[in-house]
Amino acid sequence: MRKRICVIDGQGGGIGVSLIKHLREIYGESLEIVAVGTNAIAASQMMKAGAERGASGENAIVRTVAEADVIIGPIAITWANAMMGEVTPLIAQTVMSAPALKILVPLNREHVVIAGMYKEPLPHMIKFLVEELREVLSHV
Repeated sequence: MRKRICVIDGQGGGIGVSLIKHLREIYGESLEIVAVGTNAIAASQMMKAGAERGASGENAIVRTVAEADVIIGPIAITWANAMMGEVTPLIAQTVMSAPALKILVPLNREHVVIAGMYKEPLPHMIKFLVEELREVLSHV
């Protein structure tokens, strides 16, 4: 049975798009990638990048993360009111309460500093995330 990877992003979906493209390059169709956007534009862009299924909005995120094996996205998906308010308190709570493993890109766009994190360009962070997923999947 294929692992279900839930990629969550908001605003324009650029981070999710990059993540999905890298996942497809490495894993092809061996993973089920589900794109969930905090808005329709993000979901649409992630679908174009290669997600098998996609949806948008708070309820779609709540329903989808419950069935995910791994949740991937920017760290802001765990913070209420992040992404200019697109991440609702319910979305943040649901993501963090989901039993799925979360692998998050630590972008600092919300006036939060994560001590000990080195500033890396987004492509480097995405490569680190994909490598972390590879490590996790190799032990399952």
